[in-house]
Amino acid sequence: MASRTVAKDIITLRGSAAIVSEFFGYAANSILYNRGIYPEESFAKVKKYGLPMLLTNDEGVKSFISNLNAQLSEWLEAGKLQRVVLVIMSKDTNEVLERWNFSIETDSEVVEKGVSREKSDKEIMREIQAIMRQIASSITYLPCLDESCVFDVLAYTDKDVAVPFTWIESDPKLIANPQMVKLHSFDTKIHKVDTLVSYKNDEWDEQ
Repeated sequence: MASRTVAKDIITLRGSAAIVSEFFGYAANSILYNRGIYPEESFAKVKKYGLPMLLTNDEGVKSFISNLNAQLSEWLEAGKLQRVVLVIMSKDTNEVLERWNFSIETDSEVVEKGVSREKSDKEIMREIQAIMRQIASSITYLPCLDESCVFDVLAYTDKDVAVPFTWIESDPKLIANPQMVKLHSFDTKIHKVDTLVSYKNDEWDEQ
């Protein structure tokens, strides 16, 4: 009798942490490119998630994002990471202009008992594609950043987490009365990531 082997898409805690931390790296690069934080010519095109993506060639930014990904992956595996925020600020005044907020829900049973979950890679990729497309089209719904800007990354963790010396305590870098746009989310069945961008928009402030 003929037999058939059926492969299941098993997601482990470590695998999910790798997917989510890698997503942050590509999302950060896309935000920095599409919001014009660094010159267009300092990015190189690659293919990822079935889409053309752009990665920085700036060695300082590459090192920052690489170290960030490694630390986020560690916190994700421990189930200790609650949120990551990429903040865009005025270079001259440090005023916060945009906050790209990635909230994370972790399946506590997976962390505590070491069980795995099932979800196809293709389905996860489709969900990530939708977010990346929204980031790429951000120029259509966010105000133009017509001044030199810098960025920073905030990580919200459980209070019992040991913070590496390369990280420092920070204020939340909030925007007063911000406009907000909710983007798509993606879910590995272990980590769910919800995306929201808030921004300063003086033009629409009511007098």
